[in-house]
Amino acid sequence: MAESVTLIGEGVQPASSMRCRAADAAPVLRLFHHNIYEYGRGVRGLFLMTLSRPELEVTLGKLERQGIHHFVQELNQFKVNLFFGRPAYVAVARSIVTRPLNALTAEEDFMLGTLLGYDREQQCRRFLTRSGRGMPENLPLAAE
Repeated sequence: MAESVTLIGEGVQPASSMRCRAADAAPVLRLFHHNIYEYGRGVRGLFLMTLSRPELEVTLGKLERQGIHHFVQELNQFKVNLFFGRPAYVAVARSIVTRPLNALTAEEDFMLGTLLGYDREQQCRRFLTRSGRGMPENLPLAAE
């Protein structure tokens, strides 16, 4: 069963004038449906989408109907971050994401990026840079 939505910070209710038209939401919904497909196939366990409030209304309904765990992080009165996926992944992300993403520690950023399925080598490089531990100058990327 899906978790109820928890907004971090003070929520602003969407205005009726902010209703989401299908044409406006089409690109976001295509990406959302692709993410749901990947989730169902086990490609990744956690997803993050930054959405407008009207887009959020549409996507939350679909997540709840499919019983997919999720939570919402408040960004401002117009935008939110929607995290969804496997229950354990969502629980860990919820415990990490207690403030804006750009305010996460290097360790939190690394864990979240890894959970989201980002390239592990690039996450290691990002961690070394963000933590101030430096990066050996002659260390090539795996693709090089």
